[in-house]
Amino acid sequence: MSKLQDKMFLDLRNKNIFNQAQQYSYEYLESIFDREVYPTEAALKNLSAFDEELPENPTEASSVIEQLNTYGNPATTATLGGRYFGFVCGSVVPVGLAAKNLGTYWDQAPAMNVLSPIGSKLESVVEKWLINLFNLPQHTSAGFVSGTSSANLCGLAAARYRILERNQWDINKKGLRNAPEIRIVTGKQAHSTVLKAIGILGLGTENIEWVDVDDQGRILYDSIPELDANTILILQAGNVNSGAFDDFDRICKKANKVGAWVHIDGAFGLWAGAVNELKYLTKGMEHASSWAVDGHKTLNTPYDCGIVLCSDPEAMTSALHMSGSYIIESSERDGMFFTPEMSRRARIIELWAILRHLGKQGVDEMILTMHHRAKQFANEITQIKGFYVENDVVFNQIIVRCDTDELTERVLGTIQKLRTCWLGGSLWSGKRVIRVSICSWATTEHDITTSVKSFKKALEIVRSN
Repeated sequence: MSKLQDKMFLDLRNKNIFNQAQQYSYEYLESIFDREVYPTEAALKNLSAFDEELPENPTEASSVIEQLNTYGNPATTATLGGRYFGFVCGSVVPVGLAAKNLGTYWDQAPAMNVLSPIGSKLESVVEKWLINLFNLPQHTSAGFVSGTSSANLCGLAAARYRILERNQWDINKKGLRNAPEIRIVTGKQAHSTVLKAIGILGLGTENIEWVDVDDQGRILYDSIPELDANTILILQAGNVNSGAFDDFDRICKKANKVGAWVHIDGAFGLWAGAVNELKYLTKGMEHASSWAVDGHKTLNTPYDCGIVLCSDPEAMTSALHMSGSYIIESSERDGMFFTPEMSRRARIIELWAILRHLGKQGVDEMILTMHHRAKQFANEITQIKGFYVENDVVFNQIIVRCDTDELTERVLGTIQKLRTCWLGGSLWSGKRVIRVSICSWATTEHDITTSVKSFKKALEIVRSN
């Protein structure tokens, strides 16, 4: 046995580095709700401590963990807290952190049942739970991927497979050269991850038939072109700026009549379908063919956790399948047939834990509370002269602007420097805006009021300069 191997066995047995890391983790959690939301300039500057050549010789494990905590901890963004409102980033339900920690030690890869019986079982269970929560067809299948970017890719790959198969074209054998044409129809405010998936799949963004949208970003029903069985129609549950939802009920019925494939990009908004008071927003979504949703946004699982759901399991597995003489198929679930990856971590562990912990009532309460906090933010910010809310707050998104684009940009930059809360900007109806996403279980009424005061202070600072 080599000295290095002997040392690593010792690290495993005495558990000192694990206790060290755990203690640092507890200290981080102790301060997360009080610290500034974005790292200080000093913390960012100190990241230069990592700018070093790869050492020639091994370094003590405890020293590695200490360096990571000393310089890494202060340079983290406090997305776990209650005042991070950027990019629709959720916090993490505590049981999810604990389950992920346990799962890290298990280090499972549920590509095959034989690789991870527990991973396979939990994926099967959660698949049924999600079908029930979202009221989807009972034969729907689920794939557990890194995020909605991958989920959109998988859903559209299944659509591509099925449409071409109906035209007696095997995409897996023949590829796209000389393949029958597939039409892509979507709204003019489709998310960029949808466009990325269309590009990766070789369907071409220049081929998209764009549909006009209303002032909230919803597809205009009367502007949808005539559809056919060779069409993929892409809708969204939750516009990335306004949070608006397309009219799934009417649009899906129109598409179903001609056999078009409907895919719903529901990264954060699909979860409205699990909330009694908000599920009117997703009425009719069960008539789609595939759906993409994140766990790490609205459900507040740890990153990375995405889900693709498909009402055509054969199309899904045919689009994503792989084979090899070494593969051992099981009578139970083999997760690799529902995702593009084989080597992927068992993110299902924390997803299962959070759903098991919350139950239907807990999911309903947590997500509805986010909506209430969004409404509170909109109500309070409009009481301050000089701020305007530009959207109907139907879910968890608020679009705010000032009198001019220049003023909006300067106020946004000042808010970010104040570090009381953090959010980003966007463009809405040709104007620069501040985009507020309430997506954390930890956001309290006090957090909202404190953040609104930060907006007011930023405006005062900018006007005084």
